[in-house]
Amino acid sequence: MNHSIKIQIGDWDTCREDAAAIRHEVFVEEQNVPPELELDQQDQQCVHAVAYSNGQPIGTGRLLPDGHIGRIAVKANYRGKGVGSGLLDALINEARRRSHLEVVLSAQTHALEFYSRRGFVAEGFTYMDAGIEHVTMRHPLTA
Repeated sequence: MNHSIKIQIGDWDTCREDAAAIRHEVFVEEQNVPPELELDQQDQQCVHAVAYSNGQPIGTGRLLPDGHIGRIAVKANYRGKGVGSGLLDALINEARRRSHLEVVLSAQTHALEFYSRRGFVAEGFTYMDAGIEHVTMRHPLTA
């Protein structure tokens, strides 16, 4: 990952403004996810990660209390530069810190290879979520 990129871990109150703006841009504007599906009641219970480049928010993701990782989003002009990997690593490390035995995520099918390279294994069938094909993926965590 680019060393000028910094990742902040925090609660929803700390990360809300930047995380919500990135998610709106990526999910609602780019992928046409209905805005009412994008933000949910779970945000308040999650640990959030926000990536910054030169102080500007460029990516985000969250870890739910049950070990699910979700809402990984990186602004278009920062994709392919290690931002998503950095966010994923930060969330996996947070899951380990919280003694989770595994992390699970719902991957958009176009991102399967990205998650596979990071140690996630696909399971089950493809399903639709917010009009986009997804597959469940798991990653066991070791100490």
